[in-house]
Amino acid sequence: MTLNQFGTDLLVLLPLTFLLGWASLLLLADMFLPQENRSAMPLLSALGLAVTLGLALMQAGQSALAFGGMVSLDGFGVFFNVLFAASGLVGVALAYDYLRQMNLARNTYYILLLFSVSGMMLMGVAADLMTLFLALELLSIPLYVLSGFARPKGESEEAALKYFLLGAFASGFVVYGIALVYGATGSTALAGIVQAVQAGALLNPVLLTLGAALLLIGLGFKVAAVPFHMWTPDVYHGAPTA
Repeated sequence: MTLNQFGTDLLVLLPLTFLLGWASLLLLADMFLPQENRSAMPLLSALGLAVTLGLALMQAGQSALAFGGMVSLDGFGVFFNVLFAASGLVGVALAYDYLRQMNLARNTYYILLLFSVSGMMLMGVAADLMTLFLALELLSIPLYVLSGFARPKGESEEAALKYFLLGAFASGFVVYGIALVYGATGSTALAGIVQAVQAGALLNPVLLTLGAALLLIGLGFKVAAVPFHMWTPDVYHGAPTA
């Protein structure tokens, strides 16, 4: 991949690239700025999400592939980029007073929220199972921390530990499922998998079935779909919620 091609690919992911960069800058600022200068973090987080929302709206009507077809920008992706950025803004607004009332007003919340929204946006434009897994982890890991945000409350720490362990367990299913699907079709690209199935060019149909089942189980755990939802009550009970 040439430097020019890399720059073009980044432009396709401009809203996501900006949000990740903004979240990283806020993380560094929170580490090094004096405590009295950190009170603007909610406003800066909202500003970053607002700019991200504007950049996503500017991509309406565009269609492009990036990073060797691992990312696909289309109407579907733009819609979810706008939806997730707007949801992040709502999350910042709802959390501001709640965190103060619960004595949890720490800037880390807003930074983790931005990283989690970044994972959601990447998932919306994923065109490859590897990209999907990367997005899923970028979305999930900040949520593990946010579940235990009410430390040192025991219930919150228990919720974070349960969520992390079961999330890691589910990630194992997803990775193994991706490996089996690749072994059956010779591709991790969603379009390549569909083409292999339609053309009947499967290397091993049994592997594809097993891989799809493992992916379904792993994603079912992630979204708490029945019957993989048993962890949800404990985590929701212990995590700080508005």
